Amino acid sequence: MTHRVGRHIFFCARLVVSAGLLAVPVVASGCSSTTSADSGTALAGGRGAQDTGTYPNLNIRPTAAAPQFTEEQKAAKLAELHAAQRRQGAKAGAGGGSSVAMTTLARKHGDDTLKAIEGKCEPIDPACN
Repeated sequence: MTHRVGRHIFFCARLVVSAGLLAVPVVASGCSSTTSADSGTALAGGRGAQDTGTYPNLNIRPTAAAPQFTEEQKAAKLAELHAAQRRQGAKAGAGGGSSVAMTTLARKHGDDTLKAIEGKCEPIDPACN
């Protein structure tokens, strides 16, 4: 009987301590709030949107942030990209193999792996049946 009473007391004490630890961040967050008076001074200081009392003129063309490519630069970049594309296409076609062999490998790969996992044959043995 004493064991049950002690277990009940320690369980309740643990709940009270846990609730207290969870309540600390909630109570502390109440101390870090801001008011609308604080945010008004930040806007007046030059940060954020400001009302100038006028509408923006959308008919003015924006200025470019960087100089634009010339036609020669554009042609050079496109030639460079096409050359890289041809190099990558040649690599992919050389090692691809036939599609029939790849399909056969895909069908047999799962069965071969399962046999190797179950220990019916050696994992590296290509003649595993």
